[in-house]
Amino acid sequence: MACPVAGAASVELNPAVQPLNWLLGTWENDGPGEGSFPSIKPFHYTEKLYFSHVGQPVINFMFNAFHADSNKPLHRECGFIRMQPETNRVALIIAQNSGLVEIEEGELTGNQLNLQTQKLERISFAKEPHVQQICRVIQLRPDGKLEQTVSMATDKQPLTQHLHITYRRLS
Repeated sequence: MACPVAGAASVELNPAVQPLNWLLGTWENDGPGEGSFPSIKPFHYTEKLYFSHVGQPVINFMFNAFHADSNKPLHRECGFIRMQPETNRVALIIAQNSGLVEIEEGELTGNQLNLQTQKLERISFAKEPHVQQICRVIQLRPDGKLEQTVSMATDKQPLTQHLHITYRRLS
């Protein structure tokens, strides 16, 4: 399911997020992504990303991940991307279906976002082990594909690569 917003296609992108225009559209995995972490069995997943705007100084996004073999829903993230005016500073505000809410901040360099956790909150009954840190790199490669690498630390494991996936643009 896309992020439908009535009339969004006819609204101009806010200049505050113009440097992020390369993200806009719908992206789908280009081959299964790879997930691993010391406390879980390695897995493959598929994912669709939706980046849209409604003319405000933010990019709206939604990520939907599924198990590659069973198509069982795995993970969802929704949120917003903001840029600090007249800088390359970027922030992601993210709500996850696992009960985690986070703020990641970092820098935009060319067509690459380098982000890391600034603030994490979770619901009181969130599953353990608890995530303590997330680092994320999203980049538009020269071949036009989008690539994302996510590293994670929990209260039981140090920062370790958790996810890696490449996407192709659908729209």
